[in-house]
Amino acid sequence: MITVKYIKVDQPIGRFYLTALPAAILVGITTVDPRDLDNDTGVQRPGKNNRIREISEYCSDPDATFPTAIVVSVYQDKQQYCTLNEEKNTITIDESQIIGQIIDGQHRLKGLAQSSNIDNFEIPVVFMFDMTPKDNAYVFSIINSKQTKVNPSHIADLLSLTDERSPQKTAHEVAKALNSMPESPFYMRLRMLGYNAPGQDSATLSQGTFTAQLVTLISKNPDDDARRIKRHDKLIGDNTLPLRDYFIEEQDEVILKLMLNCFNAVRKVFPDEYNKPKENILWKTTGFSAIIKSFPELYHAGERRHDLTEAFFTEAFEKVKSLLGEKGISLSGAAFAGGGKQLQQQLAQLIVEAMTTY
Repeated sequence: MITVKYIKVDQPIGRFYLTALPAAILVGITTVDPRDLDNDTGVQRPGKNNRIREISEYCSDPDATFPTAIVVSVYQDKQQYCTLNEEKNTITIDESQIIGQIIDGQHRLKGLAQSSNIDNFEIPVVFMFDMTPKDNAYVFSIINSKQTKVNPSHIADLLSLTDERSPQKTAHEVAKALNSMPESPFYMRLRMLGYNAPGQDSATLSQGTFTAQLVTLISKNPDDDARRIKRHDKLIGDNTLPLRDYFIEEQDEVILKLMLNCFNAVRKVFPDEYNKPKENILWKTTGFSAIIKSFPELYHAGERRHDLTEAFFTEAFEKVKSLLGEKGISLSGAAFAGGGKQLQQQLAQLIVEAMTTY
């Protein structure tokens, strides 16, 4: 048996009880009741293994936190194993029993259950009593239908407030610098926080897209890298990631310079597209992502020539422009209409094809 204090909360739907339990105990006394063809009273969606694994790995972060409550609907026929003492404001739970189902928080709890760090966590819990299947469905649907996803650019910008290094923070700082430097091809062209500021009529790329793509040249698992840095663990190099060693060696200024050299070359070789960014794909997500996807090939070609200057990238993109002309492909034409990852990869392959002479 375990007895803990609770806070009584009254809302229009009724009364529920807020408390906290060790995560390991909560895992042992709850279950998930998924809705499927054989269970028309269940409310939960199927668990996502990738999300569970991400949370399990996140639990090793020295600053890991789960501040929002897991919502548990106590089974009506198991209430004798989860009793309230309203005089003392305590709830007593029989740890040997499954007392209820998870209405909200199944991925958090399953991730904790798979983590070797579960004993480090006490979890806020809301217990709801006398809930019918209809009540459970209503609470689940309200929680999951009324959430508003935070703009990725807003999340990226918040990284500037953190003290620790991370691939995401470095990418954000590079984006911020490029948006503010008059000599940058992205000057006033990145939608910081996800929207156009005054004077940004030519902004065609969001801060969130820029940082997410740039991170792919630094890390294959940026969240894990961030945790390793917090724990003062050594990061491992990767020859397939051209900017990783610069990041590990804290040479973020080199990453910034390489982005300047590369995209200033794009601006020089494709001036019409640069001056009319909304009329072509080159300065939108499709074009930017394609260049980032092809950047490892560009970088390694420059390495072989011991030249990563703007002049090298200019020569490289002149070859790209020539190949596009030979194939009759217009960056503002129907060949790339609609965007998407497939078209990003298509343009990236054309860039790589143009590099075969290096």
